[in-house]
Amino acid sequence: MAVPEGASTAAPAGSPTVEEPVQDAAARRHALRVLALSSLGVFVVFLDTTIVNVAFETIGRSFHATAGHLAWVLNAYSLVFAAVLIPAGRLADRYGRKRVFLIGITGFAATSALCGLAPNVGMLIAGRALQAAFAALVTPTSLSLILPEFPAARRPVAIGTWGSMGAAAAALGPTLGALLTEYASWRWIFLVNVPICAVIAFLGLRLLREARDPHAHGLPDPLGVLLIAAMPAALSLGIIEGPNWGWSDPRVISAFVLAALLLPAFVLRDRSTAQPVMDFALFRVRQFRLVNAATLLFAAAFYGMLLSNIIFLQTVWHYSVLRAALATAPSPLVVTAVARTASRLSHTYGARRVLTCGALFWTAGLALNAIVVGPTPHWSTHWLPAALLTGLGVGLTLPAQSGAAVQALPPGRFALGSAINASLRQLGAVLGISLFVAVLGTPTAADAIGSFHRVWWLLAALGLAAGAVLWTPGSRRADADTGAAELKPVYAPEGAHDH
Repeated sequence: MAVPEGASTAAPAGSPTVEEPVQDAAARRHALRVLALSSLGVFVVFLDTTIVNVAFETIGRSFHATAGHLAWVLNAYSLVFAAVLIPAGRLADRYGRKRVFLIGITGFAATSALCGLAPNVGMLIAGRALQAAFAALVTPTSLSLILPEFPAARRPVAIGTWGSMGAAAAALGPTLGALLTEYASWRWIFLVNVPICAVIAFLGLRLLREARDPHAHGLPDPLGVLLIAAMPAALSLGIIEGPNWGWSDPRVISAFVLAALLLPAFVLRDRSTAQPVMDFALFRVRQFRLVNAATLLFAAAFYGMLLSNIIFLQTVWHYSVLRAALATAPSPLVVTAVARTASRLSHTYGARRVLTCGALFWTAGLALNAIVVGPTPHWSTHWLPAALLTGLGVGLTLPAQSGAAVQALPPGRFALGSAINASLRQLGAVLGISLFVAVLGTPTAADAIGSFHRVWWLLAALGLAAGAVLWTPGSRRADADTGAAELKPVYAPEGAHDH
């Protein structure tokens, strides 16, 4: 604002200036718009991790594909998503976060169209893999675009909102997928992404600010990226095909041996290359290490449950696609209602307490399923109470995990830390889906209820383990839950150059 010549530029003591509040209000509005746009991007890409579940049976009939083949429609997305997430943050730091975000959104739209038009299951699996690669560009860049817009005191709330959108998307996916499958076609669960992504890209060009790390150089090691995808792929192959080929089949044994060998190979490669894919120094932070272990376990339980419940309702209770989705809708509604509150509770009372409560609610819900749900439909008295408990467990867990994973890291490592956490969540999804296919097998109508009960008990145990791992013995300092005292960052302050 111009000041007339000779006028004093000093405001009276103790009085607010006119410019400052206006600028603060404008900055807040811009920050909220960036948060909304970036969170919408995360919502779309995480929606596709689960929206296919409800169309599982429909796609199988359309392509005459077995459950083993269809599992790769889900796992191809999760595997590639997990592998590309971590290097995506490095690419964004070097080439520009806005640029990589927009490339990810437009590429995601194009590959979604490819999936929607796929003529066979092989093309659908290939399209899902490509779709996941672009989705992985969106996730870490969306967070790194949000954080600079908020002061440090408001960042936990912003991270919580961003994380809750991903959790809500994963929970709402089956319901939205069912509506599209029932009233249009299963192909629209992919095609619907195209106009949404077009809107995000258009607004992003106008709203987002470009930023990059001036110290970023080099590209993530491509062999490391390959290894991080091949390891869970081999494990998943062994788990999925074990019941069909036989657990003593040389191909199954080879898959498990390969997965076991690839883990140390990846660690050795990552520590010896000039441009490692994963920064293992982050795992020196105890909270980061424990929360990521819990994320892997809970994701396996969560994604396994989403698929098992939909298939149970369609095959055992013989619900239609739409009725099955509506039957599971109360759980995601609870997730959506609780998610943002969970992030606030985690920030106030400590992540460990909130995540433990989430694990206990989850375990109670799945155990109730396994105890009371039978072959005869009793939705309101048997299914609904368990669904509400699991919804509460998911709502308290997924958003809080996203924030807790990076809470003890310096802001300069938030994007990388969130990418690792999201990557482990996707690897957990691969594990959960693979375990579901293996434990369920191909039961007869008489054996089906027993097979689903075994699945639910396994998923309950995984959720309980996700809560228990947070109580691994370690330092007992006062602020262990928040990381304020016990979990000191291992990096230089933000802005310092790491040599």
